[in-house]
Amino acid sequence: MSKRRIFAVVPAKDLGRAKERLNGLLGAEERRGLARAMLADVLECLAAVPALDGVLVVTRNAELAALARASGAALVSDLRHEGPSEAIALAARRLAADSVSTMLALPADVPLATPGEIAELLDAAGVPPSVILAPALADMGTNAMLLSPPDAIPPSFGRESFFRHQELALARGIEPRILRLPGLGLDIDRPEDVATLMSRPSATASYAYLAGCGIIERLGRMAGDLDLSGGRKA
Repeated sequence: MSKRRIFAVVPAKDLGRAKERLNGLLGAEERRGLARAMLADVLECLAAVPALDGVLVVTRNAELAALARASGAALVSDLRHEGPSEAIALAARRLAADSVSTMLALPADVPLATPGEIAELLDAAGVPPSVILAPALADMGTNAMLLSPPDAIPPSFGRESFFRHQELALARGIEPRILRLPGLGLDIDRPEDVATLMSRPSATASYAYLAGCGIIERLGRMAGDLDLSGGRKA
């Protein structure tokens, strides 16, 4: 029996459009710096997972491509840059053509993901076809998706994609398995997410970068306007 080959895929958006929902909390250069730090954290996490055979970063941004190469990741050029679903589908086609058995897709903005959580996802894979989903803590997006084979279902990321991915799996006769993982579940999109990240001191590059920006004091000034259970107060 041939060994299962598993590759992780991380789509990375252009820095010029990085974290636009944080506008008002972070300046443009701060958002770019945070995007770089979060990608570095995700790549460091993946590099510490022995069961992965490789990591692909899908981007057209030269700075993020250089960061990916420095981490040991391979690159997929995303010249059309049509969004994360299209970027992951592009990588999935390449992996399927190379006879890779399993693809782990996750975003570049989950800095608290741990090697242990990634290993838990990989261990959950069953006999193909198999779909393992890890939902986001907020908005019911999908923060990780393990597919065997890589094209088991088409990626459909975005708000409430967790439900869409379940429906896509069931439509193909696959019973999806769900893993709720606290580190991987936090994607940094809103000021509330930044507050949650900073409430959990960590050794991540993202925490250090934001602390260096004075974000803790800034969040303190905004505390009355934020509802940390999700969404802004009226």
